[in-house]
Parts: sequence; C-alpha cells; structure tokens
Amino acid sequence: MAQVLSQIPRYKHPEVLVGYDTADDAGVYKIDEERALVQTVDFFTPIVDDPHLYGCIAAANSLSDVYAMGGTPITAMAITCFPEKGVDLQVLADIMKGGAEKLHEAGVALLGGHSVADPEIKFGYSVTGLIHPGRIFTNAGARPGDVLVLTKPLGIGILTSGIKFNKTSQEAAQKAIEVMSSLNRSAAEIMMRYNCHAVTDVTGNGLLGHAFEMANASNATLHIDAGKVPYIAEAYDLAKAGLLPRTVASTWKMIQPFTEVSPDVPEPLKNILLDPQTSGGLLISLDSKDLHGILEEMSRSGVQAAQIGHVKPPKGPRILVQ
Repeated sequence: MAQVLSQIPRYKHPEVLVGYDTADDAGVYKIDEERALVQTVDFFTPIVDDPHLYGCIAAANSLSDVYAMGGTPITAMAITCFPEKGVDLQVLADIMKGGAEKLHEAGVALLGGHSVADPEIKFGYSVTGLIHPGRIFTNAGARPGDVLVLTKPLGIGILTSGIKFNKTSQEAAQKAIEVMSSLNRSAAEIMMRYNCHAVTDVTGNGLLGHAFEMANASNATLHIDAGKVPYIAEAYDLAKAGLLPRTVASTWKMIQPFTEVSPDVPEPLKNILLDPQTSGGLLISLDSKDLHGILEEMSRSGVQAAQIGHVKPPKGPRILVQ
C-alpha cells in the first residue's frame, strides 16, 4: 500500500490537519477554531462464527481509530459485502444488529450505509467524530523520555487463526472475543487527562508494525520490553506450534531492516508482538511523570493497561526489542 500511496499526488488543503502521510489512524479536517472532523473507514471478513459477535467486533474496530486520535465518534455508515445466493439474509441481519448495538453503546448514530454483492462476506463502518483542532493525538509526537503504555493484551490474530482450525480452547476464544468487542472509549477518555504525546491503535500491523509507524513519524526509537507486553496466554503455545496469520511474516519483512530483536526474546513471543490485532488496544507515548496516574485510573475503569517500554533518541534501529 505504501508503494501505491507514494504515487498519489499530494494536493494540499488548508483545512486538512491530519492526512495519510504518516500512516495515522484517521484523517482530521478543520471546521473552525473549536471543531474538527475525524474520519475513518474499516471493514473485514468474519473472524468469528457468530454473526452477532462479528458485527459487534466490526463496530468496535471501526470506532477505535477515532478514539486513538482523541476524538468522540458521533455518526457511522455501514459498509457490507454479501453473497447474492447461498447465505441466509438473516445472517446479515444478525451482523448488523450486533454492530448497531455496539454503536448504541458508544453513543454513535447509524445514518445508513452501502452494500454490494460479493461472494465473500465483509462488514464494517465509515465513522465520523468530533475533535478540538488543538487537541489531536497523532502517531507523530513520541518524545525521548516518554514511556509506552498498551491498553489491551495481544494474541488476537493467532487465537482467531486457531479458532478456524479448532485449535483454540473455548476459554481463550471467549477471552479474545471479549477483548475485540471492548470499546477503547474508556482508555481514550482517560488519556485525554494526561500528558500524552503520541497515540495509535494496534491493529493489522501488530504491535511492532504500529510501533514502527510511530517511531518513524516521531523520528525516535521505541524500546519495547518484551517481557512486559501483555498477551492472552494460549497465544504463546499456538505461536510455538506455528499457527500464525500470514501478515506476521509480511509485517516482519516490512520492519526488519529497522528493527533489532534481542536473541533472548523467544520466537513465539516475537511473533505475538507481530500478530495482527482486530480492535486492538491503544499504544500511548506519554510523559513518564504521568505513568502511575494513568495506569491507576485505567485499572479502576477496567482497562488492562501496562507499561511496555519507553522512547529513546533516534539512534540505531527504529524499534529495539529486548
């Protein structure tokens, strides 16, 4: 995708505050001195068998990009691809019901949407939010001395791959569904009260892929302490058995020239750090003075946040994993 985007002419617009130049989570368009629009779109194929849960997860995933920017999502438009034959329309109804319920939980109005006939089911949303033009979180502000906080455990891609092959236990599958369907709203509301300098949500490129985007955009080095990164325990055994999403290899190929991983980091754990997440947590770079406060407040709110590293000056690799 980077090769494609590099060929698109950059037509500057005075009201665009955040575009696609730094692979950020959403775009931001200024309306006036007090308001700006945050806009994003995301949809994907089913990752669970239950249509209702699939809809819930798709909605939580789409909303996450707005939360990562520090915005408040207000409206959504559904996007679906669905077969003309062979699948009961009740499946689509259940998907959309699940999504609508999650949007309602977030206080987001569903305005409509668009559907196309496609042999493969896909579902998601285009989401619009509001944000103050002077209070936008991007992935480009990480500063040396900052600490790194992650707000959800990893392992989702590995566990959902295991679900497809009946290798994931019911307990681990339920935990993965719980993580994916949880909104990032509480984490986003809490981070707004602290000195956070850069934020992104961890999705298809895994923790290391999105950390690389943050490091690159911020001209910094992100030091990840692999032993502190939370993950759903069963993902380790599945990774050890080689049950990995294909994007683990493609993300590693993309970031390998800019990444140094200590030989002490076990291969299964390295692959968990590369594992693509659906509706993953927020990766936050914030002032070290605020670490205790933000972790305490997130814990009280039920957010499973953990410090996983810190930011260093831009010397050597963009990503250092030890």
